[in-house]
Amino acid sequence: MVLDAYAKINLALDVIGKRNDGYHELRMIMQQVNLKDKITIKERKKDIVIKCDNPLVPTDESNLVYKAYEILKNKFNIDKGIYIEIEKNIPVAAGLAGGSSNAAAVLKGLNKIWNLNLTDKELMDIAVNIGADVPYCIMGKTALAEGIGERLTKLPSFSDKLILLTKPNIEVSTAYVYKNLNFKEIDKRPDVFSIIEAMNNNDLNFVANNMINVLENVTTKEYSIINEIKQTMVKYNALGSLMSGSGPTVFGIFDNEKDIKECRDKLKEKFKEVFIAKTL
Repeated sequence: MVLDAYAKINLALDVIGKRNDGYHELRMIMQQVNLKDKITIKERKKDIVIKCDNPLVPTDESNLVYKAYEILKNKFNIDKGIYIEIEKNIPVAAGLAGGSSNAAAVLKGLNKIWNLNLTDKELMDIAVNIGADVPYCIMGKTALAEGIGERLTKLPSFSDKLILLTKPNIEVSTAYVYKNLNFKEIDKRPDVFSIIEAMNNNDLNFVANNMINVLENVTTKEYSIINEIKQTMVKYNALGSLMSGSGPTVFGIFDNEKDIKECRDKLKEKFKEVFIAKTL
């Protein structure tokens, strides 16, 4: 069985506050793009074997795919093994939910292979225990995510928009970003519901002009390269540009092929991981 696992970007990311359990209360607009990993799943007698063509991806229990297998196996007393091969195209540790989308694809695949007949809603309830972005990756496409990312509302389609993705060669720790977020320093927050309204009206300019990710307050101070990429995209006529998730990937929304290709070529001079994609 071969499954596609798509990357996601955040068209808006707001941190509302900190919860008693230490997690942060979020409000985000999640959008899948057609940059994808390929996941091949085969049955075996016992245990799980994970293979990946990118050495940066762990193939042990620290991979969310392993967690997905363990949770389903234990919940339904399955006594079978599985072989999982990941063809990695989504940049690793990039703020694009690559690991989460892989886990979501494996949950969907095992649901079929093991004939569990679980609905997407049931899979999403299980997925919460794997990682905050995994339920969204099961839902896919366009969604409002609240809570720690587990409260999801499907939004109308925002497909076929041109997106340029660029991941600089830096590592950003998600835990570090949230730990160092100072609420007093957040001067601009996204008006999430106005952006959703603009998406409903297919008003690309409004969406692009009003995208805000409050986590940039932390990352752009540490890494000036993030702002440099944003500025390059705008210089090449991106309608708007933003960091995705906790970074370091930056994306730009474009309205024509010529501009996006010229911008890609320019960024390719400096960065290896530059991709043209479309929203799903």
